[in-house]
Amino acid sequence: MRVQPDQLTAFCATVLGRAGVPEVVARTVSESLVYADLRGVESHGVVRTEIYLRRVAEGMVDPHAETRLVQDNGCTALADGGNNFGAYVGAVALDLAMDRAQQHGICALGVRNSNHFGTGAFYVQRAVERGLALIVMSNASQTMPSTGGVRPFLGTNPIAFGFPTSRQVPFVLDMATSVVARGKIIVAAKRGETIPPGWAVDRHGNPTTDAEAALEGALLPLGGPKGSGLSMAIDILSGVLTGAGFGPSVRNMYEDWAEPQNVGHFFMVLDIARFLPLAAFTERLGQYIDLMKAEPRASGVEEILYAGEREYRLEAHHRCDGIELPERLAADLQALGERYSVNWIG
Repeated sequence: MRVQPDQLTAFCATVLGRAGVPEVVARTVSESLVYADLRGVESHGVVRTEIYLRRVAEGMVDPHAETRLVQDNGCTALADGGNNFGAYVGAVALDLAMDRAQQHGICALGVRNSNHFGTGAFYVQRAVERGLALIVMSNASQTMPSTGGVRPFLGTNPIAFGFPTSRQVPFVLDMATSVVARGKIIVAAKRGETIPPGWAVDRHGNPTTDAEAALEGALLPLGGPKGSGLSMAIDILSGVLTGAGFGPSVRNMYEDWAEPQNVGHFFMVLDIARFLPLAAFTERLGQYIDLMKAEPRASGVEEILYAGEREYRLEAHHRCDGIELPERLAADLQALGERYSVNWIG
């Protein structure tokens, strides 16, 4: 079925509210989930609603906690999320980091005691709308072996970059450090679909195309040792440096019900105007993009796209025609609505 994004956001926010989540937190979390679906990143979209609700019900997330600074040096700071939802903690931290960057030219802000923070593009979009550049990253629970290992040790630890351009579409690179985000395998398992070869191994370390076996096994690093090393570097900045969990001490959102996740994030915001006038920077980046798009194309390629362009077009399409939800996911959401006495859409 197709649903309008505003209706889906309102539905998820109402369900979270009925579960005891404060309105501002529920709204931010719901906006993050739906934004992922708008951009075609279903793995981080409303498919996560049920597990988020369960984390609250089991006392693994404190939706009433306030994010507070525990270190404050102006252009550098460390925040504690109080174990609230990652999307809310991240949004609060980003607002602070953007304000500081405009005061000092740059802000590096670490976050500890948080949870799964959704898609990095959710934060990048906010920054580029203010004419700022953002690098944001987060660690995650073990789902990927280090190169040469067999069992999960690293998270798929995502990283995102965002820059405003003179074009309609900003540059937004949002990526996991695995070949594919684990959420995509979760979606495939929900749909009863197989996954492509090279995405994952089973619990014995053997290559698999079975989504369920992959979830019991491990994802593979992007580019072998390069992805493994990048994932560890992100964990160092997001976990080791901030005092959050790292490696095995980041708890699994789906499997660990004894302790909070203690996820860490790291934001670096640059005030572009401290380097070049914003208009000059965006014009130069626009020229760079034009040069790339004018390059000779490989056979069968109609257009060379830059990071974020495909997702921007999907978002525009979904805002106009609605988000298409798989039948099983729509049924799951409807069941959640019934549980919390919230009318389903349509």
